[in-house]
Amino acid sequence: MDFRDTPEETAFRQEVREFIAREAPKQEGTGDRDIISSYAQVFVQSQQWFKKLSERGWIAPAWPKEYGGAGMTVMQQFIFNEEMAEARATRPLHLIIGVAMAGPTLIVHGNEEQKKYHLPRIISGEDIWCQGFSEPEAGSDLASLRTRAVREGDDYVINGQKIWTTIAHLSKWMLLLARTDPDAPKHRGITYFILDMKSPGVDVRPLVNMAGGYEFSEVFFTNVRVPKANIIGEENRGWYAAMSTLDFERSAIGSAIGLRQTVEDIILYAKEHTNDGTSMLCANPMLRYELVDRLLETEVGRMLSYRVVSLQSKGLIPNYEAAVVKLYNMELDQRIARTGMTVLGPYGQLDRGSKWAPLRGRLEYMYLRAVGSTLETGTSEIQRNIVATRGLGLPRGD
Repeated sequence: MDFRDTPEETAFRQEVREFIAREAPKQEGTGDRDIISSYAQVFVQSQQWFKKLSERGWIAPAWPKEYGGAGMTVMQQFIFNEEMAEARATRPLHLIIGVAMAGPTLIVHGNEEQKKYHLPRIISGEDIWCQGFSEPEAGSDLASLRTRAVREGDDYVINGQKIWTTIAHLSKWMLLLARTDPDAPKHRGITYFILDMKSPGVDVRPLVNMAGGYEFSEVFFTNVRVPKANIIGEENRGWYAAMSTLDFERSAIGSAIGLRQTVEDIILYAKEHTNDGTSMLCANPMLRYELVDRLLETEVGRMLSYRVVSLQSKGLIPNYEAAVVKLYNMELDQRIARTGMTVLGPYGQLDRGSKWAPLRGRLEYMYLRAVGSTLETGTSEIQRNIVATRGLGLPRGD
């Protein structure tokens, strides 16, 4: 990959930087960003900022302009994401599933009526989406899902359960996978639906994690009726459309920047508090080497992200390469959290409610929340299987 920007890319990078400097809400100092413990807070924060992004189509950089996006090239998307991350600019978290997953899936697989109705509402933030994939007995082996959809006239009747459904308690619509042909091989006989979350029979029960957040929920379906018109693509072919949804999710780049910034924040805090008892560097100078390791590892993560975007810029699909990025960055997320807690010592256990908490309790939250990093959007084991079979060409196990 050529690390130098072309003249056009240089101009675009400058445009993005100036826009962020002019319009983005100002942060309150290095490393002192408040963690959003509830996605509901997003609705009352940074609304003017989101509006400015939307006016430029920058809410959905990758979407074609005819659907309200920016129609950016791959490199423009990379530059935009990189500059947003470097500036720590707030992203519309409540739109992530709609913009990054539901919208692109509808653009590729949806019919014109579905696109015309749903895409403008995703862009505007009017409709929030969630993803009904994982089940108690079908997470890593998603194709083993048991939620059933039985045809009755012009409707399908849904019965079953989903779990770990992000922001289900805030969502108006769900991307739902359900089995429509129980006798077909497990990767076939699955249909992709658009589900109205206000339908009778939908029961959302939030799951509170150990960090005190409840972005996940379990969702139960009892005789929920979904119109036939809400099928995405073809009946019994939903698995293949769903895999494109996961590709959109796994191809995200730039998380290494946030990880690097977290390490830099820990280093800055440690340097400023070495002698006041709130940093363990005074007791264990060898922690400097651990911090250096973490900082170097974030640069490795960045290079892996560059590899993904370089493939995309050549028109190639980064499959196992994206799995490598996900695997590496999420495991690094946990290592950084552990190092941060070691550096902060006992003070690292103070949560965001304490005025004595270093970095406003950010590391305590990260340490607890990072447990889920290697589980969500495909476990580390799944990512290693992808790398082994698709990247290294190893045979599949029985």
